[in-house]
Amino acid sequence: MKDSTVYLNGEWLPLSEARISVLDRGFIFGDGVYEVIPVYRVSDQGKNSWRPFRIEHHLARFVRSLAKARIHDPFNETGWRALIEKAIILHAQQHADDASCLIYIQVTRGVAARAQVFPAHTTPTVLVMANSFTPPSALKREQGVAAVTALDERWLHCDIKSISLLGNVLMAQYAAERDALETIQLRNGELTEGSSSNIWVVKAGRLYAPPTNHLILEGIRYRLIEELAAEAGITFEARPIPEAELRAADEILMSSASKEILPITRLDNCAVGAGRPGPVFAALYAGYQRAKERSLAA
Repeated sequence: MKDSTVYLNGEWLPLSEARISVLDRGFIFGDGVYEVIPVYRVSDQGKNSWRPFRIEHHLARFVRSLAKARIHDPFNETGWRALIEKAIILHAQQHADDASCLIYIQVTRGVAARAQVFPAHTTPTVLVMANSFTPPSALKREQGVAAVTALDERWLHCDIKSISLLGNVLMAQYAAERDALETIQLRNGELTEGSSSNIWVVKAGRLYAPPTNHLILEGIRYRLIEELAAEAGITFEARPIPEAELRAADEILMSSASKEILPITRLDNCAVGAGRPGPVFAALYAGYQRAKERSLAA
């Protein structure tokens, strides 16, 4: 396994040599936020280049999360873009066979004596790294994937992309132990989101999603899929979705940076609709690929 180069607190160094203090508040309390940005390799006149997808939207959400967590933003947009660009270049050099990667950014409140109250003076801990990833296979798109449901027992600030992800980790493991790709969470009898994805419901050709509030993390694909639905002439509505509507859906879709958009064709071991990917998924997936082509060609 190749030892990738990462950025940590002003230095670029091998991942195997990256170290933080055990008193870092991210390590002690999960006191930090993060962002994940997909990057795709494109060929232009015989030359390869790597370009992040919807980077401006990802950075805007990242800045919002920092502000909501009241963590000092150590860089401006230009500074973040420079770090991301260097991480991409280094990944391309070290992983020349990759066709895509994910840029991971994490900022914690920094190192201080262990006390829950914010320390008076700390320097944020900053990590930037690139990880290889492969978009979902054609088989998953053609057959769909399985999901299970569970109660959403997380906190009430899911709109912050916090590194405090124990609730999400438990739900991801819950799905894995049941041979499913995702756990769809329900709070007070209504759909919220997956352990690491936004969830979409289709009924009679119309697309629905829970409203963007503090109960879900608004994925960058949320607004994108809303745009793609309009482009395809698919009516979209954001509103509360009762559990009964989820289970009676003609199609259920999931979206995330690494999964792009995928059809869920089995829910709790029952077929979703006809048990195969539907026309709304097909239209949105095609639109997603066109959006990538337009963005990466710009």
